[in-house]
Amino acid sequence: MENQNNFTRDDIAESLHIEFGLTKKDCITFVNDILEIIIEGLNDDGYVKIHNFGSFKLKRKKSRIGRNPKTKEAVMISERNVLTFKASKSVLNFLNKKNDK
Repeated sequence: MENQNNFTRDDIAESLHIEFGLTKKDCITFVNDILEIIIEGLNDDGYVKIHNFGSFKLKRKKSRIGRNPKTKEAVMISERNVLTFKASKSVLNFLNKKNDK
């Protein structure tokens, strides 16, 4: 796979196809199933932990007043859900070792 910053589901499925020799259809189904499980977990519990990778957490932000920096006009920012990700220690250690080289 090319070195890129953005990945699509198809890119991940193609990588699985090349690495493990599974059919492309099975790989796409596999990727979609994993993402669906993560989304369902967030929807049900607001929290999903993937061992040795990290955890996703759904947080509720309250409404607040924000300002347009250009016009200084006050605008009400509505209440909303935001998704946070915290990498596991093993991922952080891997990234820090990679950056030390």
